[in-house]
Amino acid sequence: MTVPQITAAAYYITFKLGGELFAIDVKHVREVLDLTQITRVPTAPPYMRGVVNVRGTAIPVVDLRLKFGLPRGVDSVNSRILVLELSVDGQAAVVGGLADSVHDVVEIEPSEIGEPPRIAMRWRSDVIAGMAKRGEEFAIILDIERVFALDGAALAQTSGENGGLTQAGSQP
Repeated sequence: MTVPQITAAAYYITFKLGGELFAIDVKHVREVLDLTQITRVPTAPPYMRGVVNVRGTAIPVVDLRLKFGLPRGVDSVNSRILVLELSVDGQAAVVGGLADSVHDVVEIEPSEIGEPPRIAMRWRSDVIAGMAKRGEEFAIILDIERVFALDGAALAQTSGENGGLTQAGSQP
């Protein structure tokens, strides 16, 4: 599958999961919250941490590490919740994504974005919009709506699948 072509400069928020740097277009980010009390929801998929109260509204929180097939991390003072506004299956959705840390908002030009390698990729290529060099490391630019569209109904389902985004048969 080919990645969508990014044709205009855009601002991205960068965050880490494990040792990997990711980026999401800021147009999908409503706000970044310090880690707060997350209320567990019975029978939710393992990657669904629960819900948080954001000014009187319950927002579902997805542990992005588990969503991406990584081992569960330890919450720390650097952990943050990215509150995302997405269109999932044609409907507006607000969801929180738990990240190990959130870093900068950076402008990335299309000329700085390349396609991900086709082989030996840990992540599913259909959810990656591209890769950009940031200092000494690469930022994996996510098509965050596609990440959640893969199982958008799972935000409301009670399945026991892990919902991971690693390639079939790959080891995180």
